[in-house]
Amino acid sequence: MPEPPTEAEVLGYFDTLSNWNRWGEDDELGALNHITPDARRAAAALVREGVSVSCAWDIETAPRADQLFGAPRRYMLATGRDPLAMGRGGAAVEVASFAFHGVTVTHLDGLSHIFWDGRMYNGKPADLVTSAEGARHHAVTAFRDGIVTRGVLMDVPALDGRPWLDAGEGVFPEHLEAAEARQGVRVRAGDVVLLRTGKGRLLREEPERPPRSAGGWHAASLPWLHERGAAVIGADTAQEAGGPGYDALPMPVHFIAIAAMGLPLIDNCDLEALAETCERLNRWEFFLCIQPLRLQGGTGGAVNPIAVF
Repeated sequence: MPEPPTEAEVLGYFDTLSNWNRWGEDDELGALNHITPDARRAAAALVREGVSVSCAWDIETAPRADQLFGAPRRYMLATGRDPLAMGRGGAAVEVASFAFHGVTVTHLDGLSHIFWDGRMYNGKPADLVTSAEGARHHAVTAFRDGIVTRGVLMDVPALDGRPWLDAGEGVFPEHLEAAEARQGVRVRAGDVVLLRTGKGRLLREEPERPPRSAGGWHAASLPWLHERGAAVIGADTAQEAGGPGYDALPMPVHFIAIAAMGLPLIDNCDLEALAETCERLNRWEFFLCIQPLRLQGGTGGAVNPIAVF
């Protein structure tokens, strides 16, 4: 394993990787500013086969051991057995509630989700997020036009033919560059970088395993992602490697990426079908579309990223 940076070095990332004021003091897009019209046009040109692939899990309403904030709930206001009064017609109507932040639902972390020393990205105070109004700055509605750009899959377990990474195993820049070389692709400014650790395969083949057992990004990859100009990063885990970390930074990827870099995260993707499609087509770049719901004051939202080849 590469030599990891010290805790002091990682804490220094808050300064060396900061994008505060890079795009203006009231900027709410953060690293999404890397997605230019040219980047979108280039991404659209990647659609050749007409094959689309979802990168999300179903939102399950059954209780699971790894649901941090309880299982999603559905309440049926009307069903096929109890139709609304519409003559001979009827309708099923429901109310659904769930906490999308956590380790089960595929979701986008907005820039109002994480604070460091009482500040959000761009130095905005944490008290701009309130219980009554949600996020009054850096709400997910700042992403109202969607995230449309090139996606790149980094399939790290495939480097040595493993089905998944081990629990606590961190992904370093060396792994990312080896994946680029194997796959014949290079991450560039404006890309959404998706990391496959193999957790989706692990959950399907060994469902009895502990829920957090397939590695993730190491904080050491953040300078690499910053230098390349990544617009968003995602993973089939909740991002963090989860191994022995840093006392002052229990979640360094979340804290530094969101609060310092303004880099939105997509947690808990299902990347198995995407990896199979990339291997079959021998293409690890694709058009990617992410459309968060326009929830006023939202700190993120459940999403269904769609890759199109």
